Amino acid sequence: MTACAIEPTAENGDDDPTPDAPCAITADGTYAARLARDGDSWFPERWTLDGPEPYAVPLPAHQPEEPGTEVQPMADGRVLIRRLSQRRHAFSLLYPTGPGTGELLLGAVECPDEDTVLRLLPPAPCGQRAYAVAVGRRSTALWLVAGGAFGPEHLAEIPGRCSGGVWLDRRGRMLALDREVGGRTKAIVVDLERGGEVSPLLQIAAGSDDRLMLADPDSGLLLISSDAPSPGKPRLGWGVLGSSLPVRFPESLRLADRALTPFAIQPGQVLQPESCAVGLRIDGPFGSWVGVWRPADRRLHQLAAPDGWLTGSGLWTEDGVLRLPYATEAEPCGVARLAVPPAGGEPRGGGSSEGAAEAADALEPEAPEPVAPRPVPLQQAPLARLVTK
Repeated sequence: MTACAIEPTAENGDDDPTPDAPCAITADGTYAARLARDGDSWFPERWTLDGPEPYAVPLPAHQPEEPGTEVQPMADGRVLIRRLSQRRHAFSLLYPTGPGTGELLLGAVECPDEDTVLRLLPPAPCGQRAYAVAVGRRSTALWLVAGGAFGPEHLAEIPGRCSGGVWLDRRGRMLALDREVGGRTKAIVVDLERGGEVSPLLQIAAGSDDRLMLADPDSGLLLISSDAPSPGKPRLGWGVLGSSLPVRFPESLRLADRALTPFAIQPGQVLQPESCAVGLRIDGPFGSWVGVWRPADRRLHQLAAPDGWLTGSGLWTEDGVLRLPYATEAEPCGVARLAVPPAGGEPRGGGSSEGAAEAADALEPEAPEPVAPRPVPLQQAPLARLVTK
């Protein structure tokens, strides 16, 4: 079992293999938060993204933050912060108060076992609650760390070591995690309204590692990492939530000596998963840049990232504009806008500066490759009734 104990405060009334993005963004795209640097010191910073121009508000505490501190924006403009001190994870909400920073202490989670790793999950769709997982030797504890009535609340204990974290619906009820049991990793669904009930999500092959990278609740589009098509070598594929169609692993999402990580899916494309544009982070030997891809288009567009891109961060508008936050010395709070190319077309609009990547496109061959079996028995899982067929 994961050894963690709750430590509430009187003031509260009302190892993932993928590195965290340096900037967290609310599900509605209103706010973002990150740790910013002032010389050798770190401090939380909140970005407002829904106005005519983005702007940043520094939220420094009485002393600099540690580099490993996590921050997450809330829908009301406050910023959740997680600080670690001697295996004690303390949570607070930060907010601007004129020239200073206000802080509401929420409580703490103690993890006496030195092998237990606690981290925040991606921002919940509602923006009013925040969750964390404490990954122990044999199990994973799921915590509600903000938005509860009495400080951090232990919600569920899940057998196995869990990584990832993807929300599958707009209500923030269904959470997908990648669970390692018996040396294999499979994506599961945790139902937060049924006491943390667990059901399977991905099983492409019995001996494969199948992870969920990203999901869009509007269209049901899933971005999946699996080594089913080539054992021992994870590949990026796509499927549709609740569909009986198989997972596909396009050649256009397979680049030699480069890693592809999806970070944003175009929302609002109800019943049109193949029309959704996907933003991908591409990491190569000479840096990182941006990829744009859609299931209906057999081409991966590779675009230069803006200077100072908060790498791996961004969000789509419903009309197909990819917004990428960046920070430079000349412009400490900026958002570059990239217009998604039409099917078979060339990208329009660019970032605010040049990047190191070449804008070369990868075209998928005409011959289709074999596809794996369908990913999910969702017709039998609790999630089935919540998703668009």
